[in-house]
Amino acid sequence: MKIGAETRGADGWGAEESLKYRHPHETDVFMTKSAWMAALGCALCVAGIAQGQQAESAAPGQTKPPEVLQFQGYEDQWSKAVVSADQYAMENLLSPVYVGISATGDVTTRNQQIADLFEKTTAPVSMEQRVVSVRMFGEMAVVSGTYIMKWRTDGHDREERGIFTHVYAHERDRWDCVNAQRTAVVEVTPGSGKKRQDKSSAEEPFHIPFFYKGKQSTEPNTAQNGNIPQN
Repeated sequence: MKIGAETRGADGWGAEESLKYRHPHETDVFMTKSAWMAALGCALCVAGIAQGQQAESAAPGQTKPPEVLQFQGYEDQWSKAVVSADQYAMENLLSPVYVGISATGDVTTRNQQIADLFEKTTAPVSMEQRVVSVRMFGEMAVVSGTYIMKWRTDGHDREERGIFTHVYAHERDRWDCVNAQRTAVVEVTPGSGKKRQDKSSAEEPFHIPFFYKGKQSTEPNTAQNGNIPQN
């Protein structure tokens, strides 16, 4: 039988003929090894992707990952620039397409953020931002953490504590923040001993380890009595 240009192995058989005329036991072993190698390759690919998108977080008492240390430096520059009204530093940290959402829901651009630095009615006293986790997605980084911000307005000092999410993009060999959002967890008026907290209607109270225990839910626990809300 003429095989033509088909590549033959050392035994003189072509690829199809070699598999066709193998002993049944040899064929089973060959197919089992092929399937095992394919499964191993898929598992390694999935593990690599998962590791690439794994969140780098800073746990108390442990060495902080390099990503957390890197973006903690950016957040420290941000805090210092806000308190000292450093326009140049803010321009270097924020992207021209930056959009920020404050804890009160106000949406601002980079220019508006810089203009707010020179607002006379509100004077920042101090600002501390602590990076808790950094998730890398190629040229994008999602930075999450907690913040404590103190400011003076109308002669009264105020303090706000909450969580933030900053999205950075790697452009022109540097990281610029393109999106930011803050969520206030508790607001304190120093000297009054009172904290302004709204009653939570969440089914599970929000909790930040080592930062805030969360407010008590005002909703009944429907999971225990079996009354599951219908959509």
